[in-house]
Amino acid sequence: MLARIAALTERPRSFIRSFKYRRTDSIPNSRRREMDFTDLDSNATKCVNLRLCSVSGCMTEILEIRADRPSFHVVFVPGNPGVITFYKEFVESLFKSLGGMASVSAVGASGHTEKNWEHGKLYSLQEQIDHKIEFIKVQNIEAPLVLVGHSIGSYIALEMLRRLPEKAMYCIGLYPFLALNLQSKKQAVIVKVIMSRVLSTMVTLFVASLSLLPRQVLRLISELSNGKSWSNTAHEACCSHLPQYHTIHNVLYMARTEFIKLSETPDWEFMRENQEKISFLYGIDDHWGPLQMFEEVSRQASGIALSIEREGHTHGFCCTEAGSIWVARHVASLIKNKLAR
Repeated sequence: MLARIAALTERPRSFIRSFKYRRTDSIPNSRRREMDFTDLDSNATKCVNLRLCSVSGCMTEILEIRADRPSFHVVFVPGNPGVITFYKEFVESLFKSLGGMASVSAVGASGHTEKNWEHGKLYSLQEQIDHKIEFIKVQNIEAPLVLVGHSIGSYIALEMLRRLPEKAMYCIGLYPFLALNLQSKKQAVIVKVIMSRVLSTMVTLFVASLSLLPRQVLRLISELSNGKSWSNTAHEACCSHLPQYHTIHNVLYMARTEFIKLSETPDWEFMRENQEKISFLYGIDDHWGPLQMFEEVSRQASGIALSIEREGHTHGFCCTEAGSIWVARHVASLIKNKLAR
């Protein structure tokens, strides 16, 4: 997802024109906005809620749909950038694909918020893991957990599975970033930037300067850089969050800690011990989760359910409606098959 930064192009202040916001009653440690989506299926009975929740003192953006009587609870962890509003169509489609049998909570990354709630504090990969564990405790989720992660969120989900072995019944990694790809030229460039204080500062200042541009200009830059295949949701999420200084600073800092940690050999023993509870979805041309890693996982932990997406979607599936819907249906299918067994 860091590839978006190269195209940093967008940023509005309000969330999507096709959404209607209305304030709901506040609850302890939480501020909530309820979004009525005009594009929801006529049979849908649940609204997607975007709310702010205090997790260990950190204001966190949560995108979720609550089931009336959930059999289990899906907790979704985004990639980096961890701007949760990128995943609106995914969350909506996943809830519908599961037939309302599960609540779905998508938890944004600490410090990757539209407003600078934490006054510039930086969060490492380990702190993001701790943050997601704390979220589950704060929300007092009683139903069994299904953990779903995208990109580096897949690594975080695995660590959550490690720390919540009794509560988490399944872990799904989407286009997982689990180890450095030494053959990737893109990752080589990213390493040079994030490991250099000078270069990372220059990138941060440049991206943050885009926030000074009028919203219409940012949107135009986004469309020219990312293409019209991106959904309105993705363009707006990118424009509202990424050009914020505190957000892009956190994105690069988190990336630095990711690359340091993922230079280590993956914990194959843990994966083998939990292979019946793990599934991964890989893409055809994805330098974050290359097919050589797919093959390595199949050798090291043959019991892990592996699949390859061949529909033409990309690592940034959440940026298109078609990608969001296809991946959501795939996740729902994995969960249903798991429950059937």
